[in-house]
Amino acid sequence: MASRIARRALAKRGAGYTSEVRCLLDAALEVMKRCGTSSRPRVADIVRAAGLSNEAFYRHFPSKDALVAALLEDGTERLYGYVAHQMSKEPTPEGRVRRRVRGVLSQACEESAATTRAVLWNAGAVSEVSGSASPIPSDRLAELLAEPLRELGSADPAFDASLAAYATFGKLGGHLWSGNPPTDGDVRRVTAFCLRMVTPVNGESA
Repeated sequence: MASRIARRALAKRGAGYTSEVRCLLDAALEVMKRCGTSSRPRVADIVRAAGLSNEAFYRHFPSKDALVAALLEDGTERLYGYVAHQMSKEPTPEGRVRRRVRGVLSQACEESAATTRAVLWNAGAVSEVSGSASPIPSDRLAELLAEPLRELGSADPAFDASLAAYATFGKLGGHLWSGNPPTDGDVRRVTAFCLRMVTPVNGESA
């Protein structure tokens, strides 16, 4: 009986902690969007927006940098899920590549650009301090390209997918920092570029 009660108590605590983390991530996203690229939010700003305490914050994150890293990871997984869903609607590998390009570049459209720009700006500051790699989540999203590129005849789909992902995220960065949203023509051109990068089985360029 004591063991069952203890497990129930731990389960309830775990659910509460999950809710706290979600609340902190959502609050951080909202505060960063509001601050834009003119200032970086403080822990006090985030916990105030979340309606939580400093104790709750540091229960889950050792620092604000850790929260920013978690926020970027969370956003990457959300984008991955969205793009994967969009790609699943296409029967052809070319169509799936196009959907993937459109899904990534959509982060520079009006409704998403401000939030994406603010998160990457804050994540970039963390990378500069820690000496870690670029915060652009291209490697995770590259996974979605490997299979359609294999179907198109790539001899090394993982490598080609990585190159195509870097090209797409590079273009996304250009749109984000210039403030110019991508057009349908941009999507077509980036898609065509990604398809041309496929390395055929014979090893020669396409």
